[in-house]
Amino acid sequence: MGMLQLNAVLGSLVVTLGFWLVWGQLPAVLFALAGVGVAAFLLWRAETIGAVWAWATLLLGVESFAWPVATMVQVKLTADQGAQPTDEQMGLILTAVLFGLFSSIFWLTFSYGLFKRMVWKKADAGKDKA
Repeated sequence: MGMLQLNAVLGSLVVTLGFWLVWGQLPAVLFALAGVGVAAFLLWRAETIGAVWAWATLLLGVESFAWPVATMVQVKLTADQGAQPTDEQMGLILTAVLFGLFSSIFWLTFSYGLFKRMVWKKADAGKDKA
């Protein structure tokens, strides 16, 4: 197994772990399918190891952003019709919003930096050839 494939598998494991943290109640088969799908996507889109991790961190940022939304939907679905959320549910939403948005900003910014670095490297490689 080459380094690119190994990093794609590791990246898919990281993204799948994040997916599991957000949607922990789903069957394990769905997590396995998500992992295989992410690995296939990373191998399809990424030409370098840096690109693998740029895409993986982008997916982590999107997952982190979806976490508060998923938590709010879960609370809404479990709450009685027309009832206000309990203090425990509101604490769960607050935690998801604070940590979800913070980690989303972190991972999306990190991903942006990796993609920007790839563009700079391609530009430098183009200068060297000219």
